[in-house]
Amino acid sequence: MGEHIAASLNRMTLPTGQGKTWTAHRVASVRMVNDIRAYRSAHQDGEWLTMSEAAAKLGVTNHCIRRLIKAGLLPAEQVVARAPYQIRADDLLDQRVIEAAARTARPCRIDGGNQIPMFSST
Repeated sequence: MGEHIAASLNRMTLPTGQGKTWTAHRVASVRMVNDIRAYRSAHQDGEWLTMSEAAAKLGVTNHCIRRLIKAGLLPAEQVVARAPYQIRADDLLDQRVIEAAARTARPCRIDGGNQIPMFSST
């Protein structure tokens, strides 16, 4: 993973603080010194999921997952602000999350027989 970051930084012509090119070792060193942890779902061990992976597991959209996170029903972490969410796979098994994901809050569209139409049928 460090080699990909180093390659990206070198492509963007961003040198290190000493004016050198980036290597995987230098990236790892900077991350360790500054306590920047890796994006957990990138490890692909199944413990952490991206928003899209979580949405696929629950059979919902990314928007629904984002709503559950915002409502505080689905715990999620971000490495830094505006980074992708990291969702623990075990949290998807919570009954409250499953029920909230299954809920469809759509407007009620009952055809009232006694209702006067808003527009004439011309």
